[in-house]
Amino acid sequence: MRIFMIAAAALLATNSAAALAEETPLAYEKPEIPTDHTAMLASDDPKLAANKRLVYDMYRIVLQAGLADRAGDYIAEDYVQHNPNAGQGLKGLQDYVRMTRPEREIEEVLELPLVHLMAEGDYVTTAFVRPEQDAEGRTYYSTWFDLYRIEDGKIAEHWDPALKTEAPIDPNKNRLEE
Repeated sequence: MRIFMIAAAALLATNSAAALAEETPLAYEKPEIPTDHTAMLASDDPKLAANKRLVYDMYRIVLQAGLADRAGDYIAEDYVQHNPNAGQGLKGLQDYVRMTRPEREIEEVLELPLVHLMAEGDYVTTAFVRPEQDAEGRTYYSTWFDLYRIEDGKIAEHWDPALKTEAPIDPNKNRLEE
């Protein structure tokens, strides 16, 4: 009886795996992206709204437009960076921006596919969709999260899921095509 149960469980697992393999994972479907950034920036709490606006504008002007010289408007001098590819402090961020992206025009809104902007206390989290290519060359969609800590009206600390890499990453290349 025990051998029969093990064999039945193995057959069930094999059939379930085969059924899952035939389905297209959700990651291959192009997600819908909110277009109303004003709604994402809104908050009944003025402090949270200001923190969201600070992060949004920093991303739009410094990271999207590549204007490293403007980073001091948003980033604290003693900025703590948890991305293993960037240096510490304001200068470390400026050097990283200069190394990873060209300067571009400042756009009114973030053109990267922003899914969500959330603020709680002194923290703001952004979530962006990132189109990527699998080993077969098919496009799939992942999510990139950044967490920022705000102190005295400037971004004082940053976390993201970046891994140590030799290749510079310019997220501005990860826009969704229409």
